[in-house]
Amino acid sequence: MKDNLKNIGIWGQRHYQYLKENKPSVIGVMRMKGTLNSYLQQVNEQADEMCFQMVKQLAKQEGVTEELKRRDQMAWVGAMNNICDRVNEIVLNEVIFV
Repeated sequence: MKDNLKNIGIWGQRHYQYLKENKPSVIGVMRMKGTLNSYLQQVNEQADEMCFQMVKQLAKQEGVTEELKRRDQMAWVGAMNNICDRVNEIVLNEVIFV
């Protein structure tokens, strides 16, 4: 069965794929109730907000500032990539793969 998923974002898509592979009965119940799309949109919003807040918080804690960006752009990019990778892993494990 093809789901008509609209505007669910990358995190919603990842969660849908996880459910499809690991908990297909959950998808079936949501299909019958008509709540799948809104649920995935909600998961996507929650994950986006968590990412945004955690990146901001970790950057502040680790001194990754606009001043560092002006002074040493490569160090700033490396630090931000490191933070983003860690945050993505946390979001995957705490929001997407549950």
